[in-house]
Amino acid sequence: MQFRTLARRRSGSAGWTANAAAGRPALAVIGLIAAIGPALAQQGGESAVVAAVTLPRDLSPWGMFMQADIVVKAVMVGLAFATLVTCTVFLSKTIELINARRSVGRALRELAAVRSLKEAVRTVREGPVVRLLEGAAAELDLSTDRMDREGIKGRIVSRLQQIEAAASRRIAFGTGVLATIGATGPFVGLFGTVWGIMNSFIGISRSQTTNLAVVAPGIAEALLATALGLVAAIPAVVIYNLFTRQIGAYRALLGDSSLEIARLASRDLDGGAILARRPKLAAAE
Repeated sequence: MQFRTLARRRSGSAGWTANAAAGRPALAVIGLIAAIGPALAQQGGESAVVAAVTLPRDLSPWGMFMQADIVVKAVMVGLAFATLVTCTVFLSKTIELINARRSVGRALRELAAVRSLKEAVRTVREGPVVRLLEGAAAELDLSTDRMDREGIKGRIVSRLQQIEAAASRRIAFGTGVLATIGATGPFVGLFGTVWGIMNSFIGISRSQTTNLAVVAPGIAEALLATALGLVAAIPAVVIYNLFTRQIGAYRALLGDSSLEIARLASRDLDGGAILARRPKLAAAE
């Protein structure tokens, strides 16, 4: 009888031990859930913030422009306007330089075919070379003492150089804005980028999260300003260098025309020809 009671006690004790051992994993799981519960809740809240921030975003260039800060928008608009100015100057100056170089080249060929300044005035009818001829003829009109031939030649050359310099300044007008855009465009875009990244860091502090998805749209908007700055600056620099070479060639043609006119005037003076008045003034009398 005692043996049976002792056996029952032993079997009950063993069952309780087995139940306790079987309940330990469950307790461990409950403890683990209790431990990681706040972390999961925080991650879920962060995911909700990230989803709330990223889902409405339109990361196309127009969408980034519309969602950008007002300062970044102003920078982008200014750079777009600078690009438009570059295109306008490129078209207008290209047409002007082509016409001017063609006119001067044609006049230079005509000057090479004539034998006197009077004949040159009658032959060349249009273009910048006409002003050079008129300047030389005007200086001959003002030179009453024809015995001082070297003095007359020097004054003619001086007047021709003055007219040539004025024509060079006239043809170069408008190209300075290209140099300005090329020099300042990247820095203006960089200013917009710095401002946009500063706003992105402010957004990090407000959202209390360091997830990249929260600040990526703002950084993309900021970098768009830098891209627009490069788009505005690179063509401006290339076009400015192109115009510099073309204007240099135009000045060389004007210099050749001035030398040809000075040669005609010297030939008339040394040959004894009298050119006291330009042909149109003589005809008016």
